[in-house]
Amino acid sequence: VRHAQILERGVETKLLAKHQGRAHKVVIEPGSPYLFYTCGEDGLVQHIDLRTAASTELFTCRPVDDSRAYMPFIHLNAITIDPRNPNLFAVAGSDEYTRLYDIRKYKWDGSTDIGQPTDHFCPPHLIGNDQVGITGLTFSDQSELLVSYSDEFIYLFTRDMGLGPNPIPSSPLSACNEASDIGLDHSATDANEKAIPQVYEGHRNCETVKGVNFFGPKADYVVSGSDCGHIFIWRKKGGELIRVMEADKDVVNCIESHPHTTVLASSGIESDIKIWTPKAIDKPTLPAKIEQLQRREASPERNSLSLSAASRELLGHILAFNANSDASSDGGNASGPEDSFS
Repeated sequence: VRHAQILERGVETKLLAKHQGRAHKVVIEPGSPYLFYTCGEDGLVQHIDLRTAASTELFTCRPVDDSRAYMPFIHLNAITIDPRNPNLFAVAGSDEYTRLYDIRKYKWDGSTDIGQPTDHFCPPHLIGNDQVGITGLTFSDQSELLVSYSDEFIYLFTRDMGLGPNPIPSSPLSACNEASDIGLDHSATDANEKAIPQVYEGHRNCETVKGVNFFGPKADYVVSGSDCGHIFIWRKKGGELIRVMEADKDVVNCIESHPHTTVLASSGIESDIKIWTPKAIDKPTLPAKIEQLQRREASPERNSLSLSAASRELLGHILAFNANSDASSDGGNASGPEDSFS
């Protein structure tokens, strides 16, 4: 992990910390330009302060139980901080659980239980599945947790969907059924329905470590890359796929939203980074068969983008937000009504 300073004549870098294996992700603490966390395939989570250039090894992430003795630690791919409460951060990697931690549990005298998560998140049907892992996750400004699974789908969790600090490595539905069998007075059906997160389908996440993100001024949309080289956009509420955009000849891995305006940046296997703004005049349609994109059997003239009633609503939000942003900036030109997302 290095800190780079861009100077008038070149760039200077300084070594801050090391991981054994790949370090896939860093995350900056909201409101602070000096503090950030890193995670890596060695399962290690580190906290770094740029003012002192000191790194603190917080903990190594371990499996939830002893049934996976072959996995001494969890290979971590992603880490994110809750913007509403920067004391809370979540990590995820080579098993089915997203783990939530509280930095306030760390004690600088070394007597710490920071390695014990305060909560776990997992879709009920994936609990106990050792064939899946997590490649990306992020918090919304409403403390919702978005999680992208490899060889599976994307899920949105609210805080009340947590499984607690010590999840039972079996299906919550089975636990509810067992409770009903012994006569406990509660509704197993209600408990199970409460644990079901919103799902987002259509993309393919098998080949690389892909991120996932929110998009829009109120995080109303979910965005992800795909093995088919496209960007996928879903409506957050309801999970409807509303837009598909061709962005890479191979795989799209990373999508980041601009913090203040309606702009996306994407990157993948190709060597360039693409910037997406609401400026297109054409309004292409959603590809007829998403499955063909996933199998890479689509025609060479693959049409990207979609526009349905839902897309027009997204466009309306984009244009309204973009116009408001331009109107509030000095010398900005508001987008015209003919603009759309390209």
